[in-house]
Amino acid sequence: MSLRRAALSLTLAALASGTAAQTNRIDSMRPDAPALAATGPHTVGVQTLTFTNPDQIDVSGTNADGPIPTRDRVITIELWYPAAPDTRPGGTYTSLLRDGTTSVTLHGQAARNALPATGAQYPLVILSHGYPGNRFLMSHLGENLASKGYVVASIDHPDSTYDDLTSFGSTLVNRPWDQRFVLDRLAQIHGNLGAAIDTNTTAVIGYSMGGYGALIYAGAGVTQLSTTYEWGAPQGLLERNMIGTESHASLRDPRVRAFIAIGPWGMNTGFWDADGLSGIEAPLMLIAGGADDVSQYSAIREIFEGTSGTTRHLLTFDAANHNAAAPIPAPIESYAFNDDLGWSPFDHYADAVWDTVRMNNITQHFATAFLDHHLKGADTASYLALTPNAADGIWSADADGTPDNTHTYWQGFPNRTAIGLRFETREAGN
Repeated sequence: MSLRRAALSLTLAALASGTAAQTNRIDSMRPDAPALAATGPHTVGVQTLTFTNPDQIDVSGTNADGPIPTRDRVITIELWYPAAPDTRPGGTYTSLLRDGTTSVTLHGQAARNALPATGAQYPLVILSHGYPGNRFLMSHLGENLASKGYVVASIDHPDSTYDDLTSFGSTLVNRPWDQRFVLDRLAQIHGNLGAAIDTNTTAVIGYSMGGYGALIYAGAGVTQLSTTYEWGAPQGLLERNMIGTESHASLRDPRVRAFIAIGPWGMNTGFWDADGLSGIEAPLMLIAGGADDVSQYSAIREIFEGTSGTTRHLLTFDAANHNAAAPIPAPIESYAFNDDLGWSPFDHYADAVWDTVRMNNITQHFATAFLDHHLKGADTASYLALTPNAADGIWSADADGTPDNTHTYWQGFPNRTAIGLRFETREAGN
Protein backbone atom coordinates (compact mmCIF):
# COMPACT_ATOMS: atom_id res chain seq x y z
CA MET A 1 0.00 0.00 0.00
CA SER A 2 1.33 3.43 -0.91
CA LEU A 3 1.96 6.04 1.78
CA ARG A 4 -0.85 8.13 0.30
CA ARG A 5 -3.36 5.29 0.51
CA ALA A 6 -2.20 4.36 4.02
CA ALA A 7 -2.63 7.94 5.23
CA LEU A 8 -6.05 8.15 3.61
CA SER A 9 -7.13 4.87 5.21
CA LEU A 10 -6.12 6.15 8.65
CA THR A 11 -8.03 9.37 8.06
CA LEU A 12 -11.15 7.48 7.01
CA ALA A 13 -10.90 5.17 10.02
CA ALA A 14 -10.70 8.19 12.32
CA LEU A 15 -13.73 9.76 10.69
CA ALA A 16 -15.69 6.53 10.86
CA SER A 17 -15.10 6.32 14.60
CA GLY A 18 -16.51 9.83 15.08
CA THR A 19 -19.18 11.67 13.15
CA ALA A 20 -18.37 10.60 9.60
CA ALA A 21 -21.95 9.81 8.76
CA GLN A 22 -22.98 13.39 9.45
CA THR A 23 -20.54 14.61 6.81
CA ASN A 24 -22.57 13.02 4.03
CA ARG A 25 -24.97 15.92 3.71
CA ILE A 26 -26.71 16.59 0.43
CA ASP A 27 -28.25 19.92 1.47
CA SER A 28 -25.24 22.13 2.19
CA MET A 29 -25.50 25.82 1.34
CA ARG A 30 -22.40 28.02 1.10
CA PRO A 31 -22.52 31.63 2.35
CA ASP A 32 -21.65 32.81 -1.17
CA ALA A 33 -24.50 30.90 -2.84
CA PRO A 34 -26.51 32.93 -5.38
CA ALA A 35 -29.88 34.27 -4.28
CA LEU A 36 -32.24 31.63 -5.67
CA ALA A 37 -30.23 28.68 -4.34
CA ALA A 38 -31.62 29.05 -0.84
CA THR A 39 -34.05 26.50 0.54
CA GLY A 40 -37.67 27.49 -0.05
CA PRO A 41 -40.55 27.92 2.41
CA HIS A 42 -41.87 24.35 2.33
CA THR A 43 -40.84 21.51 4.61
CA VAL A 44 -40.09 18.54 2.37
CA GLY A 45 -41.48 15.02 2.49
CA VAL A 46 -40.11 12.02 0.61
CA GLN A 47 -41.45 8.61 -0.37
CA THR A 48 -40.03 5.70 -2.33
CA LEU A 49 -42.41 4.35 -4.98
CA THR A 50 -42.10 1.44 -7.40
CA PHE A 51 -43.85 1.16 -10.75
CA THR A 52 -43.89 -1.74 -13.22
CA ASN A 53 -43.90 -1.19 -16.97
CA PRO A 54 -44.99 -4.62 -18.22
CA ASP A 55 -43.79 -6.62 -21.21
CA GLN A 56 -41.11 -4.24 -22.49
CA ILE A 57 -38.40 -5.18 -24.98
CA ASP A 58 -35.41 -6.58 -23.08
CA VAL A 59 -32.66 -4.74 -24.92
CA SER A 60 -29.89 -6.11 -22.69
CA GLY A 61 -31.13 -9.65 -23.37
CA THR A 62 -31.35 -9.21 -27.14
CA ASN A 63 -28.61 -10.72 -29.31
CA ALA A 64 -27.36 -9.53 -32.68
CA ASP A 65 -29.95 -11.78 -34.32
CA GLY A 66 -32.72 -14.10 -33.25
CA PRO A 67 -35.80 -13.58 -31.08
CA ILE A 68 -36.29 -10.30 -29.23
CA PRO A 69 -37.27 -11.10 -25.62
CA THR A 70 -39.47 -9.01 -23.36
CA ARG A 71 -39.60 -8.45 -19.60
CA ASP A 72 -41.17 -6.12 -17.09
CA ARG A 73 -39.25 -2.93 -16.35
CA VAL A 74 -39.53 -2.34 -12.62
CA ILE A 75 -38.74 1.30 -11.91
CA THR A 76 -38.15 2.72 -8.44
CA ILE A 77 -38.40 6.45 -7.85
CA GLU A 78 -37.65 8.78 -4.97
CA LEU A 79 -40.46 11.33 -4.73
CA TRP A 80 -39.98 14.65 -2.94
CA TYR A 81 -42.92 16.98 -2.29
CA PRO A 82 -44.07 19.89 -0.10
CA ALA A 83 -45.08 18.36 3.21
CA ALA A 84 -47.81 19.22 5.71
CA PRO A 85 -46.91 22.37 7.70
CA ASP A 86 -46.35 20.53 11.01
CA THR A 87 -43.74 18.18 9.51
CA ARG A 88 -40.42 18.06 11.33
CA PRO A 89 -37.58 18.36 8.77
CA GLY A 90 -34.66 15.97 8.51
CA GLY A 91 -34.01 12.42 7.44
CA THR A 92 -31.61 9.98 5.80
CA TYR A 93 -31.22 7.98 2.62
CA THR A 94 -29.45 4.66 2.19
CA SER A 95 -27.60 4.55 -1.11
CA LEU A 96 -24.80 2.67 -2.82
CA LEU A 97 -21.49 4.04 -3.99
CA ARG A 98 -20.32 3.83 -7.58
CA ASP A 99 -18.84 0.37 -6.86
CA GLY A 100 -22.35 -1.03 -6.51
CA THR A 101 -21.68 -2.71 -3.17
CA THR A 102 -20.68 -0.14 -0.55
CA SER A 103 -23.68 1.17 1.39
CA VAL A 104 -23.65 4.80 2.54
CA THR A 105 -26.01 6.96 4.58
CA LEU A 106 -26.86 10.39 3.20
CA HIS A 107 -28.37 13.17 5.32
CA GLY A 108 -30.85 15.75 4.12
CA GLN A 109 -33.91 17.83 4.98
CA ALA A 110 -36.69 15.57 3.73
CA ALA A 111 -38.92 13.73 6.22
CA ARG A 112 -39.57 10.12 5.26
CA ASN A 113 -43.24 9.34 4.43
CA ALA A 114 -44.44 12.73 5.65
CA LEU A 115 -47.98 13.72 4.85
CA PRO A 116 -48.18 15.91 1.74
CA ALA A 117 -49.39 19.48 1.91
CA THR A 118 -53.00 19.88 0.87
CA GLY A 119 -54.96 22.57 -0.88
CA ALA A 120 -52.55 23.22 -3.76
CA GLN A 121 -51.06 21.56 -6.81
CA TYR A 122 -47.35 21.74 -7.56
CA PRO A 123 -45.53 21.35 -10.90
CA LEU A 124 -43.70 18.07 -11.44
CA VAL A 125 -39.97 17.76 -12.13
CA ILE A 126 -38.48 14.45 -13.29
CA LEU A 127 -34.79 13.74 -12.55
CA SER A 128 -32.86 11.24 -14.67
CA HIS A 129 -29.36 10.08 -13.67
CA GLY A 130 -26.29 9.16 -15.71
CA TYR A 131 -24.80 5.80 -16.75
CA PRO A 132 -24.31 4.48 -14.18
CA GLY A 133 -26.04 6.37 -11.40
CA ASN A 134 -29.06 6.10 -9.16
CA ARG A 135 -32.00 8.08 -7.91
CA PHE A 136 -29.95 9.75 -5.17
CA LEU A 137 -27.27 11.20 -7.46
CA MET A 138 -29.14 14.51 -7.80
CA SER A 139 -30.97 14.34 -4.48
CA HIS A 140 -29.65 17.78 -3.50
CA LEU A 141 -31.67 19.24 -6.37
CA GLY A 142 -34.71 17.11 -5.57
CA GLU A 143 -34.93 18.38 -2.01
CA ASN A 144 -34.17 21.96 -2.97
CA LEU A 145 -36.85 22.20 -5.65
CA ALA A 146 -39.46 20.48 -3.47
CA SER A 147 -38.87 23.11 -0.78
CA LYS A 148 -39.82 25.73 -3.40
CA GLY A 149 -43.14 24.19 -4.37
CA TYR A 150 -42.37 21.37 -6.80
CA VAL A 151 -42.96 17.64 -6.71
CA VAL A 152 -39.74 15.94 -7.83
CA ALA A 153 -39.46 12.34 -9.04
CA SER A 154 -35.96 10.88 -9.36
CA ILE A 155 -35.71 7.63 -11.32
CA ASP A 156 -33.67 4.47 -10.84
CA HIS A 157 -33.27 3.40 -14.49
CA PRO A 158 -33.10 -0.41 -14.85
CA ASP A 159 -29.88 -1.69 -16.48
CA SER A 160 -28.18 1.59 -15.58
CA THR A 161 -27.77 1.74 -11.79
CA TYR A 162 -24.61 1.01 -9.81
CA ASP A 163 -25.76 -2.51 -8.89
CA ASP A 164 -27.76 -3.23 -12.06
CA LEU A 165 -25.39 -2.24 -14.84
CA THR A 166 -25.96 -4.07 -18.12
CA SER A 167 -25.75 -3.24 -21.81
CA PHE A 168 -25.39 0.37 -22.89
CA GLY A 169 -27.94 -0.29 -25.61
CA SER A 170 -30.69 -0.58 -23.01
CA THR A 171 -29.92 2.93 -21.82
CA LEU A 172 -29.86 4.25 -25.38
CA VAL A 173 -33.30 2.84 -26.13
CA ASN A 174 -35.12 3.21 -22.83
CA ARG A 175 -34.15 6.58 -21.32
CA PRO A 176 -36.87 8.83 -22.77
CA TRP A 177 -39.49 6.13 -22.41
CA ASP A 178 -38.68 5.62 -18.72
CA GLN A 179 -39.09 9.37 -18.23
CA ARG A 180 -42.44 9.33 -20.05
CA PHE A 181 -43.63 6.22 -18.18
CA VAL A 182 -42.94 7.78 -14.77
CA LEU A 183 -44.89 10.89 -15.77
CA ASP A 184 -47.80 8.74 -16.93
CA ARG A 185 -47.85 6.71 -13.72
CA LEU A 186 -47.65 9.76 -11.46
CA ALA A 187 -50.67 11.13 -13.32
CA GLN A 188 -52.60 8.08 -12.09
CA ILE A 189 -51.82 8.47 -8.37
CA HIS A 190 -54.82 9.19 -6.16
CA GLY A 191 -55.27 10.56 -2.66
CA ASN A 192 -53.58 13.61 -1.17
CA LEU A 193 -50.28 12.84 -2.84
CA GLY A 194 -51.81 12.58 -6.29
CA ALA A 195 -53.85 15.72 -5.69
CA ALA A 196 -50.63 17.65 -5.02
CA ILE A 197 -49.02 16.78 -8.38
CA ASP A 198 -49.70 18.91 -11.43
CA THR A 199 -48.53 16.47 -14.10
CA ASN A 200 -49.81 18.81 -16.81
CA THR A 201 -47.05 21.23 -15.84
CA THR A 202 -43.85 19.18 -15.91
CA ALA A 203 -40.13 19.61 -16.54
CA VAL A 204 -37.44 16.98 -17.14
CA ILE A 205 -33.87 17.36 -15.84
CA GLY A 206 -31.33 14.82 -17.01
CA TYR A 207 -27.61 14.36 -16.38
CA SER A 208 -25.28 12.76 -18.94
CA MET A 209 -27.33 9.82 -20.31
CA GLY A 210 -30.31 11.30 -18.50
CA GLY A 211 -29.67 14.45 -20.54
CA TYR A 212 -29.50 12.30 -23.68
CA GLY A 213 -32.92 10.90 -22.84
CA ALA A 214 -34.32 14.32 -22.03
CA LEU A 215 -33.29 15.70 -25.42
CA ILE A 216 -34.98 12.80 -27.21
CA TYR A 217 -38.10 13.32 -25.09
CA ALA A 218 -37.93 17.01 -25.97
CA GLY A 219 -38.13 16.16 -29.68
CA ALA A 220 -34.54 15.53 -30.79
CA GLY A 221 -34.88 12.24 -32.62
CA VAL A 222 -31.61 10.39 -33.20
CA THR A 223 -29.96 9.89 -36.58
CA GLN A 224 -30.35 6.78 -38.70
CA LEU A 225 -26.58 6.27 -38.46
CA SER A 226 -26.72 6.03 -34.67
CA THR A 227 -29.13 3.10 -34.92
CA THR A 228 -26.45 1.05 -36.69
CA TYR A 229 -23.55 1.30 -34.23
CA GLU A 230 -22.23 -2.15 -33.30
CA TRP A 231 -21.75 -1.03 -29.69
CA GLY A 232 -25.25 0.41 -29.52
CA ALA A 233 -28.64 -1.28 -29.48
CA PRO A 234 -28.94 -4.57 -31.40
CA GLN A 235 -31.29 -5.31 -34.29
CA GLY A 236 -32.11 -1.67 -34.96
CA LEU A 237 -33.99 -1.30 -31.67
CA LEU A 238 -32.86 2.32 -31.36
CA GLU A 239 -35.08 3.17 -34.33
CA ARG A 240 -37.75 3.64 -31.70
CA ASN A 241 -36.08 7.01 -30.97
CA MET A 242 -35.17 7.94 -34.56
CA ILE A 243 -36.23 11.20 -36.14
CA GLY A 244 -39.17 10.78 -38.50
CA THR A 245 -40.55 7.58 -36.97
CA GLU A 246 -44.07 7.23 -35.60
CA SER A 247 -42.70 5.93 -32.33
CA HIS A 248 -40.53 8.98 -31.75
CA ALA A 249 -43.34 11.30 -32.79
CA SER A 250 -45.54 9.65 -30.18
CA LEU A 251 -43.16 10.85 -27.45
CA ARG A 252 -44.19 14.47 -28.05
CA ASP A 253 -45.77 15.50 -24.80
CA PRO A 254 -47.43 18.89 -24.21
CA ARG A 255 -47.37 18.25 -20.45
CA VAL A 256 -43.59 18.80 -20.43
CA ARG A 257 -43.04 22.55 -20.57
CA ALA A 258 -39.25 22.77 -20.15
CA PHE A 259 -36.08 20.67 -20.19
CA ILE A 260 -32.69 20.93 -18.50
CA ALA A 261 -29.86 18.76 -19.84
CA ILE A 262 -26.68 18.66 -17.74
CA GLY A 263 -23.61 17.40 -19.59
CA PRO A 264 -25.81 15.59 -22.14
CA TRP A 265 -24.08 12.72 -23.91
CA GLY A 266 -24.69 11.87 -27.56
CA MET A 267 -23.73 14.73 -29.87
CA ASN A 268 -20.12 13.66 -29.43
CA THR A 269 -20.86 10.38 -31.25
CA GLY A 270 -23.28 11.58 -33.91
CA PHE A 271 -26.65 10.86 -32.31
CA TRP A 272 -28.16 14.12 -33.58
CA ASP A 273 -27.97 16.34 -36.62
CA ALA A 274 -29.69 19.58 -37.55
CA ASP A 275 -32.94 17.78 -38.44
CA GLY A 276 -33.03 16.00 -35.10
CA LEU A 277 -32.30 19.11 -33.06
CA SER A 278 -34.98 21.03 -34.95
CA GLY A 279 -37.58 18.93 -33.15
CA ILE A 280 -36.92 20.65 -29.81
CA GLU A 281 -39.59 23.29 -29.25
CA ALA A 282 -39.86 23.53 -25.45
CA PRO A 283 -37.53 25.92 -23.58
CA LEU A 284 -34.15 24.30 -22.98
CA MET A 285 -31.29 24.92 -20.56
CA LEU A 286 -27.95 23.19 -21.05
CA ILE A 287 -25.40 23.03 -18.23
CA ALA A 288 -21.85 21.85 -18.80
CA GLY A 289 -18.26 21.86 -17.66
CA GLY A 290 -16.01 23.72 -20.05
CA ALA A 291 -13.49 20.86 -19.88
CA ASP A 292 -16.00 18.00 -20.22
CA ASP A 293 -14.11 15.16 -21.92
CA VAL A 294 -16.91 12.56 -21.64
CA SER A 295 -19.81 14.23 -23.43
CA GLN A 296 -17.30 16.67 -25.00
CA TYR A 297 -17.92 20.33 -24.27
CA SER A 298 -17.58 21.24 -27.95
CA ALA A 299 -20.38 18.77 -28.75
CA ILE A 300 -22.63 20.24 -26.05
CA ARG A 301 -22.04 23.65 -27.63
CA GLU A 302 -23.15 22.13 -30.93
CA ILE A 303 -26.47 21.23 -29.30
CA PHE A 304 -26.82 24.79 -28.01
CA GLU A 305 -25.95 26.33 -31.37
CA GLY A 306 -27.81 23.80 -33.54
CA THR A 307 -31.12 23.86 -31.69
CA SER A 308 -33.20 26.50 -33.44
CA GLY A 309 -36.84 25.93 -32.55
CA THR A 310 -36.81 27.37 -29.05
CA THR A 311 -35.12 29.78 -26.69
CA ARG A 312 -32.20 27.98 -25.03
CA HIS A 313 -29.47 28.76 -22.53
CA LEU A 314 -26.00 27.37 -21.91
CA LEU A 315 -24.47 27.66 -18.44
CA THR A 316 -20.76 26.82 -18.47
CA PHE A 317 -18.51 26.12 -15.50
CA ASP A 318 -15.13 27.04 -16.93
CA ALA A 319 -12.47 24.33 -16.42
CA ALA A 320 -14.95 21.86 -14.87
CA ASN A 321 -15.19 18.33 -16.29
CA HIS A 322 -18.12 15.95 -16.73
CA ASN A 323 -19.12 15.96 -13.04
CA ALA A 324 -20.14 19.61 -13.22
CA ALA A 325 -23.40 20.63 -11.56
CA ALA A 326 -25.25 17.33 -11.08
CA PRO A 327 -23.74 14.89 -8.52
CA ILE A 328 -24.13 15.14 -4.77
CA PRO A 329 -20.96 15.87 -2.77
CA ALA A 330 -18.79 12.76 -2.68
CA PRO A 331 -19.68 10.64 0.38
CA ILE A 332 -16.76 10.27 2.78
CA GLU A 333 -16.69 6.52 2.12
CA SER A 334 -15.93 7.21 -1.55
CA TYR A 335 -12.51 8.67 -0.76
CA ALA A 336 -10.87 5.27 -0.26
CA PHE A 337 -9.23 3.46 -3.18
CA ASN A 338 -11.45 0.67 -4.51
CA ASP A 339 -9.68 -2.46 -5.69
CA ASP A 340 -12.58 -3.65 -7.85
CA LEU A 341 -12.87 -0.36 -9.70
CA GLY A 342 -9.15 0.32 -9.74
CA TRP A 343 -9.76 3.91 -8.66
CA SER A 344 -11.44 5.92 -5.92
CA PRO A 345 -15.23 6.28 -6.28
CA PHE A 346 -14.64 9.91 -5.26
CA ASP A 347 -13.79 10.53 -8.92
CA HIS A 348 -17.37 9.66 -9.90
CA TYR A 349 -18.78 12.56 -7.90
CA ALA A 350 -16.17 15.29 -7.61
CA ASP A 351 -14.44 17.76 -9.89
CA ALA A 352 -10.73 18.53 -9.74
CA VAL A 353 -11.25 22.30 -9.98
CA TRP A 354 -14.71 23.23 -8.66
CA ASP A 355 -16.16 22.60 -5.21
CA THR A 356 -19.23 20.36 -5.59
CA VAL A 357 -21.38 22.27 -3.10
CA ARG A 358 -20.57 25.47 -4.97
CA MET A 359 -21.69 23.91 -8.26
CA ASN A 360 -24.82 22.45 -6.63
CA ASN A 361 -25.80 25.86 -5.25
CA ILE A 362 -25.32 27.53 -8.62
CA THR A 363 -27.37 24.82 -10.33
CA GLN A 364 -30.13 25.20 -7.74
CA HIS A 365 -30.18 28.94 -8.45
CA PHE A 366 -30.44 28.65 -12.22
CA ALA A 367 -32.85 25.70 -12.16
CA THR A 368 -35.13 27.71 -9.86
CA ALA A 369 -35.04 30.78 -12.11
CA PHE A 370 -35.67 28.72 -15.26
CA LEU A 371 -38.41 26.48 -13.86
CA ASP A 372 -40.19 29.23 -11.95
CA HIS A 373 -40.32 31.26 -15.16
CA HIS A 374 -41.57 28.48 -17.45
CA LEU A 375 -43.66 26.36 -15.08
CA LYS A 376 -45.04 28.95 -12.66
CA GLY A 377 -45.02 32.11 -14.76
CA ALA A 378 -42.87 33.86 -12.15
CA ASP A 379 -40.98 37.06 -12.93
CA THR A 380 -37.50 35.53 -12.85
CA ALA A 381 -36.43 36.31 -16.43
CA SER A 382 -33.92 38.89 -15.23
CA TYR A 383 -31.90 36.08 -13.62
CA LEU A 384 -31.53 34.60 -17.11
CA ALA A 385 -30.69 37.84 -18.98
CA LEU A 386 -27.00 38.09 -18.13
CA THR A 387 -23.69 39.36 -19.44
CA PRO A 388 -22.53 36.20 -21.26
CA ASN A 389 -19.11 36.08 -19.61
CA ALA A 390 -19.47 36.77 -15.90
CA ALA A 391 -15.92 38.16 -15.81
CA ASP A 392 -17.11 41.04 -18.02
CA GLY A 393 -19.82 42.07 -15.57
CA ILE A 394 -19.37 45.33 -13.66
CA TRP A 395 -20.31 45.70 -10.02
CA SER A 396 -21.47 49.26 -9.50
CA ALA A 397 -23.78 50.09 -6.60
CA ASP A 398 -24.69 52.94 -4.29
CA ALA A 399 -23.53 53.04 -0.68
CA ASP A 400 -26.67 51.16 0.40
CA GLY A 401 -25.99 48.40 -2.12
CA THR A 402 -28.54 49.51 -4.71
CA PRO A 403 -27.17 48.88 -8.25
CA ASP A 404 -26.78 51.98 -10.40
CA ASN A 405 -27.29 52.26 -14.14
CA THR A 406 -23.78 51.01 -14.97
CA HIS A 407 -24.20 47.80 -12.97
CA THR A 408 -23.98 44.69 -15.20
CA TYR A 409 -22.99 42.05 -12.65
CA TRP A 410 -25.00 38.82 -12.64
CA GLN A 411 -28.29 39.28 -10.81
CA GLY A 412 -28.48 37.28 -7.60
CA PHE A 413 -24.70 36.81 -7.29
CA PRO A 414 -22.79 38.65 -4.56
CA ASN A 415 -19.88 40.74 -5.76
CA ARG A 416 -16.84 38.73 -6.96
CA THR A 417 -18.71 35.40 -6.88
CA ALA A 418 -19.64 34.78 -10.53
CA ILE A 419 -16.08 34.42 -11.79
CA GLY A 420 -15.48 31.29 -13.85
CA LEU A 421 -19.04 31.14 -15.17
CA ARG A 422 -20.60 31.87 -18.53
CA PHE A 423 -24.29 32.08 -19.40
CA GLU A 424 -25.34 32.36 -23.03
CA THR A 425 -28.82 32.66 -24.52
CA ARG A 426 -30.13 32.24 -28.04
CA GLU A 427 -33.68 32.90 -29.13
CA ALA A 428 -35.75 30.68 -31.40
CA GLY A 429 -34.71 31.10 -35.01
CA ASN A 430 -31.10 31.93 -34.14
